[in-house]
Amino acid sequence: MDQIDWDHFEKVEMRVGTIISAEPLTEAKKPAFKLHIDFGSEIGEKCSSAQITRRYTHEELPGRQVIAVINFPVKRIAGFKSECLVLGVVGDDNDVVLLSPDQKVENGLRVG
Repeated sequence: MDQIDWDHFEKVEMRVGTIISAEPLTEAKKPAFKLHIDFGSEIGEKCSSAQITRRYTHEELPGRQVIAVINFPVKRIAGFKSECLVLGVVGDDNDVVLLSPDQKVENGLRVG
């Protein structure tokens, strides 16, 4: 495993956000959701494509807080603009469990 130094870690902007809405991304090759996430007044709202359909439904996601990397370049997925990477733990069968704070916190707070 490659090691990174503290300077590299500090460049990764991991922030807490609340999912505002979620809907199926039907155009994607693999099942995914379109997420709209509120990262607070400083950062605003960002969109993300997330392949989390095995464990979650789009109806249960709004209101849930998640951790996301917000300083990746924008990526187009099936015509959808994904602006951040929602973080999760990936099992052997590609089943994803979302990372989230264990208590409600202010949107936009930095993980570090």
